[in-house]
Amino acid sequence: MVKIGLEIHGYLETKEKLFCSCVSEHGAKFSKPNTNICPICCGMPGSKPMLPNSAAIDKSIQIALILNCKINEKLIWQRKHYSWPDLPKGYQNTLSGPHAFPVGINGKFEGIKITEVHLEEDPAAWNPKTGEIDYNRSGSPLIEIVTEPEFKSAEQVVEWLITLKSTLSYIKSLDRSSGLKADVNVSIDNGVRVEIKNVNSISNIKTAIEHELERQARSLPKKQETRAFNESDGTTTHMRFKEEAEDYRFISDPDLPIIKIDAKTIKKLKENLPETPKEKLNKLIKKYKIPKNSTEVLTKNLDMVELFEIVSSRISPQLALNWITVELQRVLNYNKKLLDEVEIIPEHIIELLELVQNKKITELKAKEILNKFVPKSFSPLSEAVKQSTISDEKEIERLSGAAIIKNPKAVQDYKNGEEKALNFLIGQVMRLSNKRADFEIARKILERILKNLK
Repeated sequence: MVKIGLEIHGYLETKEKLFCSCVSEHGAKFSKPNTNICPICCGMPGSKPMLPNSAAIDKSIQIALILNCKINEKLIWQRKHYSWPDLPKGYQNTLSGPHAFPVGINGKFEGIKITEVHLEEDPAAWNPKTGEIDYNRSGSPLIEIVTEPEFKSAEQVVEWLITLKSTLSYIKSLDRSSGLKADVNVSIDNGVRVEIKNVNSISNIKTAIEHELERQARSLPKKQETRAFNESDGTTTHMRFKEEAEDYRFISDPDLPIIKIDAKTIKKLKENLPETPKEKLNKLIKKYKIPKNSTEVLTKNLDMVELFEIVSSRISPQLALNWITVELQRVLNYNKKLLDEVEIIPEHIIELLELVQNKKITELKAKEILNKFVPKSFSPLSEAVKQSTISDEKEIERLSGAAIIKNPKAVQDYKNGEEKALNFLIGQVMRLSNKRADFEIARKILERILKNLK
């Protein structure tokens, strides 16, 4: 039997670091190395932490609540010791560990049990090749979500993570620009657990799990170990044999006070939670009478719900639905990407569909532009000027005549009653016009010309 568990890490969206007033930056926010630092986040001798960032505490409680966890009434900071260059103090401050009280415990989300949700500080960024260390992210607040090993396949993990990420984005708790990372624990019957460390995207998590299941089936693990994922070839390699909790020498931190969480605070934070994507999706289904096939796409890709809602506020919902659940999904599938792995600006989708609605460009030309929206969308307005729809009947008549001359067999097939031959000829007109000819005008003109041919 396959058992897969996740330890998911994400950066909380806060202005300051966890124990100092330095700017919290990570992912796309990075500035010049070692500029947002102080003695506290650099672990200099004699420095003491400030009181924990209250915004980070509140956001971590909200995350635990949305995962249906029981919130602990007191939080006790632990020192997790290990010796790596990215950890200047020699330990990491965390709410995890054998004697810790995590923010939340015993939750459940989308059918998977949540062991705990805890808060901790991020280490620095260490480049082992050059030896350089950048402390800009050192001390940034990290949330960790630990699941029970209840996943049975890579596909199940992917669907669950997409739903989780979309849900957390609605409460605006995580920095979306830096994404999620996960330590993935995988085991099969009669084998021990293997941890794959720091896998940095949902698609990579899927690849890592699939590879690890194949590897373990060939060579059953007998000793717990930590492995690294190699994105270049989709494999995992040995890093070290797995540490046990005692290896980290967890102790309570004497420099940080116990944080007490009262019922009134929990109630207030819960009341301020927005509706989840699924709740929003159910409203949209009722409002727009979304067909079943589109509902299934939105359900599996809940990050598309928000995009659809924004686009449909200015574009016909039926048109927006088709282009988002069919055409955009087609482009993503072709590029083997998920929506959260590319940068699609809703305004660019709106501009593209307005051009289609106003017959400034053809649907075929719009699809061609949409194909270029991965990995990053752009305003289609300037390109549309060069690719405007050809509606002039004389020009389309000229193109139709050229298509007829070049394709006598299709003409004869049409005369013999084969309707699909007309579609072929329309396609040839579109090809000759670089997909700019108005489709309906081209059809009418071709039908007229073919009718008059002897």
